[in-house]
Amino acid sequence: MTLYLMNNKIKYIGLSIIIILFGIFSLPKIYERILNSDIKDSNRLNTNERLSYLTISKEKRKAPEFLLTNQDSLLISNDDMLGKVYVLEFFFTRCPDICIEMNQNMKLLDEKFGDSNDFGIVSITIDPKNDTPSSLKKYSEALDIQSQNWHFLTGEEDYIYDLANNGFNIYANQNSNFAGGFEHQGYFALIDKDGYIRSRKDNFGNPIMYYLGINDMNASQQGIEMLSYDIKKLIDE
Repeated sequence: MTLYLMNNKIKYIGLSIIIILFGIFSLPKIYERILNSDIKDSNRLNTNERLSYLTISKEKRKAPEFLLTNQDSLLISNDDMLGKVYVLEFFFTRCPDICIEMNQNMKLLDEKFGDSNDFGIVSITIDPKNDTPSSLKKYSEALDIQSQNWHFLTGEEDYIYDLANNGFNIYANQNSNFAGGFEHQGYFALIDKDGYIRSRKDNFGNPIMYYLGINDMNASQQGIEMLSYDIKKLIDE
């Protein structure tokens, strides 16, 4: 019996060592694959397949016009983003839940593409009463943003809600039942160098419209992975 227990103990120790070694050598590679979008998946585009345009009445849809103030108190418009591939989101700095994950994912994109003059990020607050340019500046510094191409924007409340709900059709509103007092969707919009909203298609051939900015444990490929791959595709077009 003693020999049996010793043999089992040795097996358990050996198994534990294998698990530890797997974590040491595999997890950094998984993170690197996410950052470099080096993951094969059935949702991935073929190399020669172009991203879809969103269309209304068969007309390609451009991103809505906007003019807002960034964290450096500079006016930034959609025209300033022409010539760049950029990602756009709606968020607020006091958000205690999904915005944290959204902007950690957005930071991965900034770290990968932020040094390129062909890329930019636009983060529009839905809490402009609290998110003044100085507040947005502190927020960007807390995130340790190094890129000059990530604009945190604020402006008039009604203007921003109209831009979100009617312009981009990304829902945002005040709601005291939600954490932080605001309800909004965690989507990222991808806009090409000519100002058109672009996306990939689902398995039924329909444009997915927007990319999920938070992680979905049930998904075989995360929105941020697809977005990273598609940004590079548009930059190279």
